Amino acid sequence: MALQIGDTAPDFTLVSKGPEGPELVKLSDLTGKSNLVILFVPMAFTGVCTQEFCDISAGMADYQALDAKVIGISGDNPFAQEAWAQKSGITLPLLSDYEHTVAKAYGIAYEQFLPEANLIMGGVAKRSVFVVDKSGVIRHSEVCEHPKDLPDFEAVKAALKELA
Repeated sequence: MALQIGDTAPDFTLVSKGPEGPELVKLSDLTGKSNLVILFVPMAFTGVCTQEFCDISAGMADYQALDAKVIGISGDNPFAQEAWAQKSGITLPLLSDYEHTVAKAYGIAYEQFLPEANLIMGGVAKRSVFVVDKSGVIRHSEVCEHPKDLPDFEAVKAALKELA
């Protein structure tokens, strides 16, 4: 079951491809500085995931104005994520949940990704969004069951406005 509003966001340490090479990013190091929008997507280089992160990148000023830092998480390796970001113009930080441990901790991992296509890729993250306040508590949660569905980003912004 996915984490719910009022739950404490589980801490994690994931790898991001920074300008100097791979770096570790820990949720607890981000908590307290600003509100967080944590976006999970199934896979890099796919149409819906690319469009979502490009749209978020283009509208980043809206989130910054709401005192929010946005991070994206997928199960892809950090080098693939970096190539995806460069090719597509994605500017938000991308974190690699290569072992799918964070997707499982947040309760959003598919048991079988796209079973109708006979793809056996358990652990892939469902497209999801969590708004985490400065104290580490989840204030908005949305999990999309179908990978082509997008979260309601107006509801995300409304949740952030309530935290301002």
